[in-house]
Amino acid sequence: MTRALITPVLLCGLYLLAGCGAAHSTFAPAYSCEIVNRYPHDVNAFTQGLVYHGGYLYEGTGLNGLSSIRRVELTTGRVLQEYDLPWQYFGEGITIWQDRLIQLTWTSGIAFAYDRDSFELQSTFSYPTSGWGLTHDGARLIMSDGSSTLYFRAPDTFAEIGRIHVTDGGRPVRDLNELEFIRGELWANLWGQYRIARICLATGRIRSWIDISNLRSPVERLLAGSPNGIAYDADGDRIFLTGKNWPHVFEITVNMAVAPSCPALSSAKDVQHAPFAIQTGFAVGPCVGAARMEQKGATTDAAFIPARMVARTD
Repeated sequence: MTRALITPVLLCGLYLLAGCGAAHSTFAPAYSCEIVNRYPHDVNAFTQGLVYHGGYLYEGTGLNGLSSIRRVELTTGRVLQEYDLPWQYFGEGITIWQDRLIQLTWTSGIAFAYDRDSFELQSTFSYPTSGWGLTHDGARLIMSDGSSTLYFRAPDTFAEIGRIHVTDGGRPVRDLNELEFIRGELWANLWGQYRIARICLATGRIRSWIDISNLRSPVERLLAGSPNGIAYDADGDRIFLTGKNWPHVFEITVNMAVAPSCPALSSAKDVQHAPFAIQTGFAVGPCVGAARMEQKGATTDAAFIPARMVARTD
């Protein structure tokens, strides 16, 4: 190849690379939130999952020996019903699917399915990753494991039926934690961060960020547990947020204008053909974020690890 030909080819290649980078280099905008109401919350609740259903909050809590599922009266914070997990399980995210409440565990690789009303254990499911957040979109369960990957699972069998990677500006967004499906998109807490990601499930891209730092004072943010817990009252169009060992559940509103449009997903099949999606059959990598550092201490599902003595693996 002559020098005359090489130069145009190189220039063309650089142009394409620059164009590709530009297409994914724009980061999502951020919006603030406003507090509408605040309600009492049990400061002993190490919140890992939050759901609103039938006029009540359902909460999943963590830590070995303290993990539970609860039905809570919103206006008073009173725990009306509770089931405690055996000591060896570190409870994680929850969701309500039809007449069942499903709860993840952190490193045990087991999900528990309970009767929604009686909290009687009905069945268990297994999975090969860490368990962090759980929700559903009306057709599929959506699960996080602390990485940038979201897993889609069949509600009746917990079998993986697809997955997608979450990005902002073309870069992976890790530490995806508690999840909630709100107004056709996914909202996600990020571990240790006072912001929520609004995720387009068709592409995996962040549509916008919600800054929730105004929920706690600067001093409280230094001392408090991580924000964790998003619940949505679809009938009343209300959004509730809380955190680990927080004294309040906050009802908030957000300026939803200007966010980029998100293509609608009509079925699980759509996500299998969306950008960044990886289909079932690909090996699931090693658990990401399998060691967590929490304000009040961190544990595995087998043994206690003193606070501030573990490091993130991702």
